[in-house]
Amino acid sequence: MEQRTTVGIDLAKEVFAVCVMDAAGTVIERQRLRRAAFERWLQSLQGTCVVAMEACSSAHHWARLLAARGHTVRLITPAFVTPFRKSGKNDDHDAEAIAIAARQPTMRFVPVKTVEAQTILCWHRARQGWIEERSALITRLRGLLAEFGIVIARSADRLRKALPALTDDDTTLPPALRPLVLEAIEQLRALDARLERCDAEVAAHARSDPAAQRLRQVLGVGPLTSSAVVATVPNAQLFQNGRRFSAWLGITPRQHSSGGKTRLGRSTRRGDAYLRTLFVQGARSTLQSALRTEPAKASHLQRWIVALYQRKGYHKTLVAIANKHARIAWVLLARGENYDPNAWQRSARIERNAATA
Repeated sequence: MEQRTTVGIDLAKEVFAVCVMDAAGTVIERQRLRRAAFERWLQSLQGTCVVAMEACSSAHHWARLLAARGHTVRLITPAFVTPFRKSGKNDDHDAEAIAIAARQPTMRFVPVKTVEAQTILCWHRARQGWIEERSALITRLRGLLAEFGIVIARSADRLRKALPALTDDDTTLPPALRPLVLEAIEQLRALDARLERCDAEVAAHARSDPAAQRLRQVLGVGPLTSSAVVATVPNAQLFQNGRRFSAWLGITPRQHSSGGKTRLGRSTRRGDAYLRTLFVQGARSTLQSALRTEPAKASHLQRWIVALYQRKGYHKTLVAIANKHARIAWVLLARGENYDPNAWQRSARIERNAATA
């Protein structure tokens, strides 16, 4: 019987497609299994195989389960699997493409997250979702109240202050609509309480984790960003350097180079959109701080930010600061160092000494 070496699994909620290859890359087994049958099949998987899956929902759960059984797990970004799929998309082709992609020597894989990191990320995702729900509720209320000539200033705080007064009997709001406003007030308060709980959990993680504490030493990197980076990137050494980490976040220019000519365009915006958003938001506060600081008291980084802002404008400067923060974060995580704002002096001195040697 052929020896199983590579297993490609197309994950789903109920039906799982499996493609098994031998050492030569020949397909020796194909199956479509329901969830219960798939779990039994995994238990019967003998030996140690390279098991590959797309990095999607539930992938980290199955990866931890397979790794505990001694298998080598490879999680692949779905975009990297697409070029290996045959014409016509179906579960069997997807499983085979995953297995083929896992055998490529230059393929990059997604690290498997621990249960603790996954738990913290759940708090981040829930917080993000509840913020969207609160924004949608506020926008919906503004539209409904505008139908009755009630227009409130575009501020969430002003809307909260104005809503209780609308439930009084002396308002122009129809009596039948007042219960709806009361329910909206209760829902807003419930969402605010949930967000406060999320912020507390994230802040506690940022305070307790040593790596997150090092990241918070950088101006513009707060509890949200530090906690999310540490939970999303369990091992920063998987990236060769800070540039690769920044490119993974999607805050590097898109290349259209050919014939030895380098052409750079807009930022790629690939990778984790949540982390990229946090870095850009932190860049806003860093930019404002640099602009407010007196030139005589400004740090080397702040002087660079101000000069860049004067040359390139607001938005390009934000992306550049986010890129700089991402590279600094990689150094702090990969090397286990604390943030040193004067590290550039030592680097420049080493380069000068090497040039004059």
